[in-house]
Amino acid sequence: MRLIYINVAVFVLAKLLLLVFMLFNIDGAFVTGFLELPSNLSLLLYRPWTVFTYMFFHIGFFHLFFNMVALYWFGRIALEYYSQKQLVALYLIGGVFGAIFYLAAYNIFPYFSNAVHNSFLLGASGSVLAVCTAVATIRPNYPIRLMFIGEIKLVWLAVAMVVVSFFGITGSNAGGEFAHLGGALLGYLYGLSWKKGKDFSAPVTKVIDWFVNIFKPRPKIKVSRTSGNPATKVKTDAEYNREKRDNGAAIDAILDKIKKYGYESLTAEEKRELFDRSRNNY
Repeated sequence: MRLIYINVAVFVLAKLLLLVFMLFNIDGAFVTGFLELPSNLSLLLYRPWTVFTYMFFHIGFFHLFFNMVALYWFGRIALEYYSQKQLVALYLIGGVFGAIFYLAAYNIFPYFSNAVHNSFLLGASGSVLAVCTAVATIRPNYPIRLMFIGEIKLVWLAVAMVVVSFFGITGSNAGGEFAHLGGALLGYLYGLSWKKGKDFSAPVTKVIDWFVNIFKPRPKIKVSRTSGNPATKVKTDAEYNREKRDNGAAIDAILDKIKKYGYESLTAEEKRELFDRSRNNY
């Protein structure tokens, strides 16, 4: 929700500034130029911050609306497996990867030679697709219900979004489609890494911690004693996610058996394990 709030706040603030400048017959193009990512590398040298700001900036209301709906939708699923900091890191890294794809495409392929000097990238689509593919990589069979279509697996939704973006790389929104592909690739790589027990977003989460702690009031020093009982130890995000993933895998295996052979086919041990793990997983 904080990511959504930031996107909405930037949209409203930019619209207000443009409206005020318009009332005074002032060209407000510098407002959008300050936030959107230019494909011209010479111009980018003077606006390096746009590699990050573009992913929080939208001009059209419906562009913002659909991106935020998708972010809310996929973000809620992602938070079942990743921590909040990991989700924010995934959003940021996915956006940067999308920017890299966009810049590379417009400066390498001759097809864009006439557009490279006056093209700009904006919007959270690349970041959102990174979140989507990251979840689809670790839980491909996660059920998604779509209007007029019904229930499908998350992996097929992610594949469809990637395919549509690929065939749109020569269309009117070519830059956005390249950003989608970059974000999707980053999300896929992140999901593969996470399945192996690794988290390459850790350096970014540390930066997020440092940034957040700047604005936190320092607590008063307090000395307390603990019993030393390992059961009272606070779990790290990685430990919590690993335990939740293991619980989910065990539950899925038992549910598959129920689906094939019925509940009565479970042993007493499996029934007890299903109950215990379901309770621990929520």
